[in-house]
Amino acid sequence: MKRLLRLLLMATWRQILQWLAWRSFLLTMVINQAVAPLLGLAIWTVALPGSSTISTYYIALLVSQLLTVSYEQHTFSNGIYAGELSHDLLKPQPVVLGPLGANIALRFWHIMIGLPLILLLELITHAHFALTDILFALPALLLAAILRFLFTYLLSLSAFWTEQAHGVAGFGETLLFLLGGSAVPIPLFPSNLRLWGEALPFRAMLGFPAEIVSEHLAPPALLLGYGWQLLWIILFLAGVMLAWQAGVRRYTAIGG
Repeated sequence: MKRLLRLLLMATWRQILQWLAWRSFLLTMVINQAVAPLLGLAIWTVALPGSSTISTYYIALLVSQLLTVSYEQHTFSNGIYAGELSHDLLKPQPVVLGPLGANIALRFWHIMIGLPLILLLELITHAHFALTDILFALPALLLAAILRFLFTYLLSLSAFWTEQAHGVAGFGETLLFLLGGSAVPIPLFPSNLRLWGEALPFRAMLGFPAEIVSEHLAPPALLLGYGWQLLWIILFLAGVMLAWQAGVRRYTAIGG
């Protein structure tokens, strides 16, 4: 376990240094990820004037977006298409360490570059963040980051069977935008749809940490939200393991 952790830290640090040479591209990526939360903030501030909850929610959602976003459909899937996976399979370490290291490094740079924008929005909107809510949101944010990585990684594994892995992952991102709390905060869903919005994995991988900060969730709601996150992590982890085993068998069978 210590060896794996050391390898992961090395892979992450290597990726952090590599991305340092692509600062302008990183800025473009951060702007791209900030668009949806900023649009949501602008629209819902007009729709619900005078509500500080909306400002707090969408600023927290921006943080969640920057710290959970995954790009495995570009990093990992492209490696399959280019045949680079063959080299990774020969290394004496799990293949997932490479994508995971790149994932963590990109999230690090996202939050570092996006921090001035977050602070500026807080000053402009006078959003309020309670320390206790932030502390309760941190475990949810970590679980959301794990869950979103597994979700994107699972969709990216479709590259073993199709050349449209980018489209598959893009469809997943669309669902995340619609049902994860970006387009409409889950608490604003109609009552007959709110329970579905809370139970589906999309809120668990994006909107739930922002709800903790803005809605001051009671302990039962907190525990239920954590429970949904853990359940979906287990399910997606099982899905990733099954898809990986089947995909590698197919990859090697056709001469990969």
